[in-house]
Order: sequence, then structure tokens, then C-alpha cells
Amino acid sequence: MIMAEDNQYIAKTFPGLEEVLAGEIRALGADQAEVLKRAVKFRGNKAMLYRSNLHLHTALKVLVPIKKFSCENEDQLYQALYEHPWEELFNLYNTFVIDGVVNSHLFKHSHYAALKAKDAIVDRFRNKYNKRPSIDKNKPDFRINLHIYRDQCTLSLDSSGESLHKRGYKAKNVKAPLNEVLAAGLILLSGWDKSSSFVDPMCGSGTLPIEAALMAHNIAPGWYRQQFGFETWHDFDHLLFQELKNKSRPQPGKHPPIHGCDISQQAIETSKNNLQQAGLSKQVMLFEQSLAQYTPPNTDKGVVIMNPPYDQKLKEKDILAFYKSIGDILKKKYEGYDVWIFSHHMKALKNIGLHPSSKCTLYNGPLECKFQKYSIYKGSLKKK
Repeated sequence: MIMAEDNQYIAKTFPGLEEVLAGEIRALGADQAEVLKRAVKFRGNKAMLYRSNLHLHTALKVLVPIKKFSCENEDQLYQALYEHPWEELFNLYNTFVIDGVVNSHLFKHSHYAALKAKDAIVDRFRNKYNKRPSIDKNKPDFRINLHIYRDQCTLSLDSSGESLHKRGYKAKNVKAPLNEVLAAGLILLSGWDKSSSFVDPMCGSGTLPIEAALMAHNIAPGWYRQQFGFETWHDFDHLLFQELKNKSRPQPGKHPPIHGCDISQQAIETSKNNLQQAGLSKQVMLFEQSLAQYTPPNTDKGVVIMNPPYDQKLKEKDILAFYKSIGDILKKKYEGYDVWIFSHHMKALKNIGLHPSSKCTLYNGPLECKFQKYSIYKGSLKKK
């Protein structure tokens, strides 16, 4: 057996989204959700493992730890992996791959540690059966995660397979698209109530509006996926998974105004294709307009999230002027809205000309970014 009835799981996420992910995990009914660095540890049965892969908007991976040990060099790492009974998990005809994550002065780099781990597993099979299983880097039957921090090693099975940000609804992308997990995290951090207006006036390939539509219509983010990693495991419960997936079928609900807008014709066409792929063409309205041309829904309240494009070829004075124009347009057109701006250009954010009422630090890849809220009040702020 790969899993016990009450197992420990590790859900990985981006830095800054740990508390959001923990909230999602608790909402699924998991026990003992504990916030870690870029991850949340929790417990549950097999059904919880399947549900977490299907329903978590802000998880990148869900790992199942199978072995923890200390080691101070490559030889100790090799020996610990060689002694593990891998034949109880998979056989000669299964494929596998090792993903190494190393943060330790004791090891040269993650690729070398992963190579030693692979050698240990292969050698165990070869010495036991005179044959060895094959490596498949693209679609392995078993994806094994090796995490080394200082002298502590954790081996886990990757239940997700491909990263969970690959929802399966995207037909195309634009240049530098927003990661789906990060987009979902921004929406959840904004506190959007799923019934008021939601606007992304610089939508690119439509990631934010699509993720908002998934939440508004209670569509599991994993609904579109063709396969999860656990489906190739020997103890995969097909009937249980189908039952859980059937329960997560999209249900018709309220239709809050969800708008995506972009000045680029290519971006709008890409968004249309992605919405069609997701079956959400009627749930999201798209506009091929600039921020200045577009007029948001005239409602009492709503949420705007924008990720302004930043072209490094542009001069800084042009970027600063662009952000100033954003602030001017917000004050004129977005009364009653909570506007959130996600950007890594700290100096330009100061040029918005509005005082942020809330802010947090997140990362877009290696870039440190700020996610800042600007409440555009109707009338006097002092009265509010």
C-alpha cells in the first residue's frame, strides 16, 4: 500500500499564499492544517488526497511523504534510498523520475542529488531482479520528490503529476502569462464575494477572469485536468475518484458581472479561445479596449484586479507616466470599487497617486511584487 487511511500530506504553494492555502484546506475538512514555508501540512484519507488535487485553487503540488532521514553526504543519501523498499511502490515496468529541491551546503546542487537518488533506486532493482525500471521525464508513472534542507531529507510521492497550475482549460497563452495558482491567490486575497462585479482591465490571456468565473460557479480548478499523478499508483481507487469528480461537476449558479479587458486584439482572441475551452464564454464578457476607453459596470461595489504590463525596453519615465494615468482613471471611473494592483515596479506604484489601504508581498517567479489595495470611495473619505 502507498497510503494509510490517515496520511500526512504537503501542499506546495507560492510564498505569501500559505495562509490562503491553509484556509482552502480547512474548508475541505482536512485535519491539522499547519502552515510551513511555501507549503501547508495536513492529514487526511485517500478521499482527501483526491479532493485536494481537484479543489485547491492555490496549491501547486500535493505531496505524500514516505521517508524522512538525515544525511551529510552523497554516500549517505545513496544508502538511505537504496535501502528503501521501492519494489513495494512500483515494479520494473513502471517509469519514474526524481525531482530534486536542495537548500543545503552539504550537496553540490539539486540535479546531482537527484542523480544519486535515481542511481540508488535503479541499483536496488537491478541487484534484486537483474533488470531496472526506466526513467520518463515527461509522463512518468511515479514522480518522486526529493527535498533536502541542510542535513534533513524528505522523500515524497507527487500525487499531482504536472503542476496544478496547469488546469487544462488554456488553449493558448500570451507572452509572460500570469500563473493560474498565483491569479487564484490574488482573487482570494482580495476578498471578492463572488457575487459583486469583478474586473480585470488588463486581462492578457484571461487568467484572472477565468479563475474568478471558476470560483463564482463553484467549478473545481482540477475539473479540466486529463490526469493526476495518483491515477497511475497501484492503489488508485477509480470508483472513489469518479464519485468525487462527479460531485464536483459545474453547477449553474448566480452570474456576477465578470469583465476582462485588454487593448491587444491578440490578447482578447486568446482570452476568447481559453474561455471557450473552459466552457465559460457566457460567464465572462470581454472588451478590446484600453483602460481609458473601458467603463466598468455601474454597481454599488466591486473588485478590480490588474497586473499592469511592464516592458523593460520602455524608459522609466514612460512607466511612471503610465502608472500615473492608471491612478487618474481609477479616481474618475471606479467609485465604489476596491482596486488591487499587482506589480514588481515599486517606484511606479508610488506614482498611482492613491494611498493603499492594504498591501502584501508576493512573488511572480523570482520577482518580488507588491499587491496593493486602493479603495475608491464615493464622496468624502472622511465620511467613510
